[in-house]
Amino acid sequence: MGLLDILLGRTRPVAPDLDRLFGLPSAAVTLQAAAGFTPTGGGAVCFATVEGAAFDDVRREVQALLDGDAERTGPPVELVRDEYGYSWLVSRREAEELPALVGDLHAVNSALEAAGFGPQLLCSVVWFERADSGDVIPLGLVYLYKRGTFYPFAPSADGDGRDERQRRDNALELQIRAALAGDLRIEDDLSRWFPVWGAPGF
Repeated sequence: MGLLDILLGRTRPVAPDLDRLFGLPSAAVTLQAAAGFTPTGGGAVCFATVEGAAFDDVRREVQALLDGDAERTGPPVELVRDEYGYSWLVSRREAEELPALVGDLHAVNSALEAAGFGPQLLCSVVWFERADSGDVIPLGLVYLYKRGTFYPFAPSADGDGRDERQRRDNALELQIRAALAGDLRIEDDLSRWFPVWGAPGF
């Protein structure tokens, strides 16, 4: 960064650091101890939908690679397109296989990045849950590819029968931010804590 950039307050974008995903298993230990959340075994990588044979070939290769894992016992990796037009590659493992799930998400991101589709990558999410008075409380830890940061996403029921995806538990999100500050690089800009309504994998 040059002197002019500093004087004008300009900053360079943070380079993606996919290895930060490997901090999730240790963060999960903290998350369980601090707030009682445990992994569901589900996670997904979100990217802007791309049409074309080149992208389809890469996606199929990634799916085949992950499905070829001899230790995989869950359902095959699947491609899901959400109601907003974004695509998700979804991996489901056993709840105790968080390191393997993180490896899946890292592999998907790395393969798309290596093939030149890094600009299409948006985020990855790993799902957690907590039993609370008979209800299951969902929590996603979202990794922003272009920022190299994480933030919590906590969809919350609003008590009037509407879809639980219509509200977020902001207090819980701030609690999780504080709990994980020593484990993950948390996104400081709260305006970038985008809601991932309908994200698959929970």
